[in-house]
Amino acid sequence: MDSQSYSSQLEPPDAPHEPILTLPGALTAYVALIAAIHLRVLLPVELENWTIDVFGFIPKRYDSTLLNITFPGGAGAKVWTFVTYSLLHANLSHIGFNVLWLLPFGSALARRFGPARFFVFMAVTAAAGALAHLVTHEHAIAPMIGASASVSGAMAAAIRFAFVRGSFLSFHRGDADAAAKVPALSLARALRNPRVLGFLAVWFGVNIIFGLGSISIGSEGASVAWQAHIGGFLAGLMLFSLFDPVPRAMHHAAEASSPDEPGRV
Repeated sequence: MDSQSYSSQLEPPDAPHEPILTLPGALTAYVALIAAIHLRVLLPVELENWTIDVFGFIPKRYDSTLLNITFPGGAGAKVWTFVTYSLLHANLSHIGFNVLWLLPFGSALARRFGPARFFVFMAVTAAAGALAHLVTHEHAIAPMIGASASVSGAMAAAIRFAFVRGSFLSFHRGDADAAAKVPALSLARALRNPRVLGFLAVWFGVNIIFGLGSISIGSEGASVAWQAHIGGFLAGLMLFSLFDPVPRAMHHAAEASSPDEPGRV
């Protein structure tokens, strides 16, 4: 009895186990907002269509060279729809697909940026996606909806640090918080990294090949075009440093060491 008690004291306590999936508060709030807004499908059809017309992104709304069409929302909709379209979705599968990609990339980014930076970043990349869609669909009358541009931006921003040693896509990752706070690569260094380049090749290839088909509502429904994905992705990749709160000294450390390898000065 005494020997068993003594041996049990010598045994180290079990290390705490991190949950398989833990979402930062900012990402949880973002997904909850999208889910709450999707309850619009319970509205009468006329009111639901009005909601899409007021908050979806319609390129024709900015076109004054052809037949003039008055859209609900007035002048204000020309401003807020650059962001609000990203909170509307066609159906549950549309939401599920975006959330699926946000789980790894959005979680890491929300932990790194914190709530305020994360929400502003998602809005900025949504606007970049809308701008890309506007440039390539100047006279389109169908509303564009969905968070895919912002999701693409989050993925692009995350790969600036995802493959660095200790991060969430490295071979030697730490816990979730530590993995999100590793030194990031500069844009120039990231574009020379083989794993980043491989990710870029696959991402652009998939979007160009399969993104030509859009998710829509009805015969003339709201859609998310692949050009918006690319616009959001490029914005996330290039603007990451403007949002990154990691001290600049840590960026120098990232430059001095090879990603996913022991640091060498």
